[in-house]
Amino acid sequence: MRFIFLFLLAPFFSFAQSVNVDSIFKNSGEVYFSFQIDSKEDLNSISSIVSIDHGVELTNMFAYANKKELSAFLDLNIPFKIEPKPGSLFKDLNMLLSLEEKQISDWDFYPSYEVYVEMMYAFETQYPDLCKVSSIGSSVDGRELLVAKITDSLNVSQNEPKILYTSSMHGDEISGFVLSIRLIDYLLSNYESDTRVAKILNNVELWINPLANPDGAYTNNNNSVYNAQRYNANWVDLNRNYPDPEDGTHPDGNSYQAETVAFMNFADSVQFDISSNFHGGAEVANYPWDSWSNFPADYDWWLHVMDEYAAFAQENSDNGYFTSFDNGITNGYEWYEVSGGRQDYMNYFKHCREFTLEISSSKTPAGQDLPYYWEANYNSFLAYIEQGMYGLHGVITDSLTGEPLFAEVYINNHDTDSSEVYSRFPIGDYHRYLYSGTYSLTYSADGYISKTISSVPITNNETTILDVKLLKNTVGLDSEIITDLCVFPQPAISYVTIEGLPKNCTNMCFFDILGKKVRNLNLTSNSSITISRGNLKEGTYFLVFVANDILYKKEFVFR
Repeated sequence: MRFIFLFLLAPFFSFAQSVNVDSIFKNSGEVYFSFQIDSKEDLNSISSIVSIDHGVELTNMFAYANKKELSAFLDLNIPFKIEPKPGSLFKDLNMLLSLEEKQISDWDFYPSYEVYVEMMYAFETQYPDLCKVSSIGSSVDGRELLVAKITDSLNVSQNEPKILYTSSMHGDEISGFVLSIRLIDYLLSNYESDTRVAKILNNVELWINPLANPDGAYTNNNNSVYNAQRYNANWVDLNRNYPDPEDGTHPDGNSYQAETVAFMNFADSVQFDISSNFHGGAEVANYPWDSWSNFPADYDWWLHVMDEYAAFAQENSDNGYFTSFDNGITNGYEWYEVSGGRQDYMNYFKHCREFTLEISSSKTPAGQDLPYYWEANYNSFLAYIEQGMYGLHGVITDSLTGEPLFAEVYINNHDTDSSEVYSRFPIGDYHRYLYSGTYSLTYSADGYISKTISSVPITNNETTILDVKLLKNTVGLDSEIITDLCVFPQPAISYVTIEGLPKNCTNMCFFDILGKKVRNLNLTSNSSITISRGNLKEGTYFLVFVANDILYKKEFVFR
């Protein structure tokens, strides 16, 4: 590991041998500091020790640390400087302490915690047919982790993609907090008058969690977000606290926090298809992966949807907004490595498509600036939700009963690093997002014969529907699906030729009386097959095959 030692800057930096760690954390469990390094390799190594903040120059990097993390950082003997916390830089935050004290339509404020809770449940009261608000759990200090479910069918499951927007898991990055509340209001209030909004709510199940770290946002008290902190009340970075595809179950060395557990349980219960988590401190759309250098299987799709997000943001703003990095987009690992982040957790372990959205260069912008960020982003918000409606969608069922199946949808010669998706109960629906092209897919479920479908066309920003029926893999002798279509001559001495087979026979197998597969078979012509006895013993055997989504089974005897 190579580090540059900037002795000329000694008056401005502290060194390990002169640092009193206890004094640094006298008033807070979190510290913000800057440092300089020599290489990207060094940055990724340091990222496993402290929480790297946003920066594009190695000579001017920033990070957060709790007491344990800073102590480990000091062992590296890298010069550093304590900096003011980003949450303390703006005092003109314009706190809304009562719903009655000003017009909500201005949206140039941060609500107190109590007002936030009141606003969320007011949405449900005002729009009971479109919105349901619930708590998925509580923070360390007991504040509610609220989510709003928004759709035209709140109580009946539909064949629709499930989409999640969540914000501010870093408590001092709260521009997305207010924008998320405003997005809820925008969708609900415009449902009856705006055809675009109506189409969205009629075709998706949208969930919005405006504040994932309320303890961090309201560090001082419930009436102010001034001096908000990044970490939760246990001084843990929630965006390093998730299972990691490369670094295992507890990459940060901490137990799963109350907020992390609540969200993981929530993700398990809903099974999201597409999502985004909102941050601040930069202006960029960050796509997977964060934890390793592999590009995702759907790299082209990610570039397409990230470019679309950035283009709308640029079109609806000014002053060079959302043009940093590669014109407003970046790959997470190419920026800097993150272990235990929620983006990779959702993509790898939950088979979702989640990206990290950095909304504003200021983590906690003044209240008067929030309307600007709304105008710049709301069309992009809607466009990404609409991406959830595009791509490949369908329902997977049992071919005989029509019952929904839990099945894997695998893109042949394409899927990697857990990019396959799965259908879900109670409908059996699946939702797979792909870049324009032609694909071969394999559908498989336990106890069923896998089915491969080739040459499936996908077009960007369009929807392809492909429902699939799977046949039970009845290798035993209890199948009731027996056809007399095939005529077997008996007695059979050394071979049997079966004529009149239906077209498109697949999965043809030959079983003995105990249900053990003897061999696979292939048609000798379009409508016949010859089965040789070979070294098979005398006895009863079964031919099983699939044709036109019907399972055929017929017995015959070698004597």
